Amino acid sequence: MRKTESVHGHEVMEMMITSGKTWTRESLVVAIHQKFGTDARFHTCSADGMTAAELIDFLDARGKFDHCGDGFTTAGSHVCSH
Repeated sequence: MRKTESVHGHEVMEMMITSGKTWTRESLVVAIHQKFGTDARFHTCSADGMTAAELIDFLDARGKFDHCGDGFTTAGSHVCSH
């Protein structure tokens, strides 16, 4: 079995910023799966082993998303610099 490489949550946030889109949870999961694969796992500075959906919940709980209408965006100021 091939080990799936872990992707840092910052890469997902950079993808969001670059796109200029407003996301829903569902559209972001689809985009993450398309870019990183459905088996990808994600880590941050304080958590690891997360699925795409778990990463979204994690980032949202830590205030990394700006909610607007029915969706959300993120900004470079939400990405930690370490």
